[in-house]
Amino acid sequence: MDIWVEPDGWLAWPGGRVRCALGRAGIRAKKREGDGATPAGTFPLRRVLYRADRLEPPRTALPLSAIGPGDGWSDEPSDPLYNRPVARPHPYSHEALWREDGLYDVVVVIGHNDDPVVPGHGSAVFVHVARPDYAPTAGCVALALPDLLALLRDCGPGDRLVIRPGSRGC
Repeated sequence: MDIWVEPDGWLAWPGGRVRCALGRAGIRAKKREGDGATPAGTFPLRRVLYRADRLEPPRTALPLSAIGPGDGWSDEPSDPLYNRPVARPHPYSHEALWREDGLYDVVVVIGHNDDPVVPGHGSAVFVHVARPDYAPTAGCVALALPDLLALLRDCGPGDRLVIRPGSRGC
């Protein structure tokens, strides 16, 4: 199944169409670390991470793992573990996956810049929970929690996130 991200802030799949937040710099074909852009491209859905202390495991056919306070994601291009999960504390710059604001209560890891990893081409690009006002992200795609959970119920191995400037839904 392809899941289409529309540049006007909507995400569509055969089971629905919901509002989403995108990167503050819009959608760009040439993503760079820290540019605030959502990368254009077609990305496989790798796995789902969630906070088991806040919600039940999401219903999905994708691989599923609970996160804990020591989980992070490297965002430092000089780190040998760049754009990979890391254990905190970590000697390089990284993003904490255990957040108090709820944005990472459910995280879909997508196949952006991971096969192979190219230092500086963007890290920690996820589908995650949106802020209540759908404020722009640092480059991720964000949905309201109920919408993200509904999408995940329809997702399985082989599904892809399609992000293209000017693309339209299913």
